[in-house]
Amino acid sequence: QVQLVESGGGLVQAGGSLRLSCVASRSILSINAMGWYRQAPGKQRELVAGITSGGRTNYADSVKGRFTISRDLSKNTVYLQMNSLKPDDTAVYSCNAHYAIVAADYWGQGTQVTVSS
Repeated sequence: QVQLVESGGGLVQAGGSLRLSCVASRSILSINAMGWYRQAPGKQRELVAGITSGGRTNYADSVKGRFTISRDLSKNTVYLQMNSLKPDDTAVYSCNAHYAIVAADYWGQGTQVTVSS
């Protein structure tokens, strides 16, 4: 199994930026898809951005144009660059690794992002 460690969360004012990192314990190319999810109080967990092993990306409508998911294969790391942050972006952000054949998901510990007004 893969271990995932997130970092980069914090407190930022509206309009600011943060960059989240997710370091995997094995090659990202061996994982079918990596993604960033978030869960805010009173809301369901949602997929924010994902990237497949082939490099295809997708984003939630609420973050399109503001967030960018990327990867550094040499570092086994997936990033989420978050710009123009809004208070509604406040949530715990978690990194996910998905293995399609066995329908298995692995999660990091989560990192808190708080956006103040």
